[in-house]
Amino acid sequence: MNDRFAMDGRVALITGGSLSIGRALALAFAEHGADVAIHHAAAADSAYGHPDAARETAQECSGRGARVAIVERDLVEPGAGRDVVASAIAQLGRVDILVVGASIQYRGPFTSISAEQVSRQVAINFQATVDLLQAALPQMAERGWGRVVTIGSINQVRPEPELAVYAALKDAQKNLCLNLARSYAAHGVTLNNLAPGLIATERNRWRRGDADVWAGIEANASPTGRAGTPQDLVGAALLLCSDAGAYIAGADLMVTGAGHLPGW
Repeated sequence: MNDRFAMDGRVALITGGSLSIGRALALAFAEHGADVAIHHAAAADSAYGHPDAARETAQECSGRGARVAIVERDLVEPGAGRDVVASAIAQLGRVDILVVGASIQYRGPFTSISAEQVSRQVAINFQATVDLLQAALPQMAERGWGRVVTIGSINQVRPEPELAVYAALKDAQKNLCLNLARSYAAHGVTLNNLAPGLIATERNRWRRGDADVWAGIEANASPTGRAGTPQDLVGAALLLCSDAGAYIAGADLMVTGAGHLPGW
């Protein structure tokens, strides 16, 4: 089974790879033999208080024996997704595995979300996904091997009114991923969506400032009574991005502690 999950000789590009879920996947892929291109947005890392996150993650991946590239780009910029793929290929030779993990959200009543906030979410959470896939998929298909995992959200099926636009775009991204899965399966390229529930990340660190409030949020998130950690996504991602998942295509895999089930 170790051979089935091995990634030796593969090159993985992870958007949003400097922190939280992306960071956990980058380290795991490097540990399993992949070379890793870490995409990040410097402004976002700095806003979370980790301006050196990409460099630190890259150093840890290198320590696991991986060749590493760092790709800095704000995905709100037109064509940024294509440029990210091109930069990863220029530095590491190709992209065999693509994890679309970078996203942004604005929390608040639907009527308070500004047009600029909607546009920014559309650009980063959906248009950049289109650009990344259009740039990466043809080369994967030509080589006869590829893995794509889009990072979705429990909000696809368990909407939250204060995240209405974010939830809608995550569902659109999932639809795009599953639609393309049918087209590319015959070329040895699998596309799957990995949808986490409540995960303790840098994005929601502000919600953990009050331990009692956070405990209540955790209790209502899933039957497990706890939030997940970025590490909880690693096993599923390794499955979907290695030879072990060769016959898994078009899946929408929920990693939610059963929090997505009806009636919860």
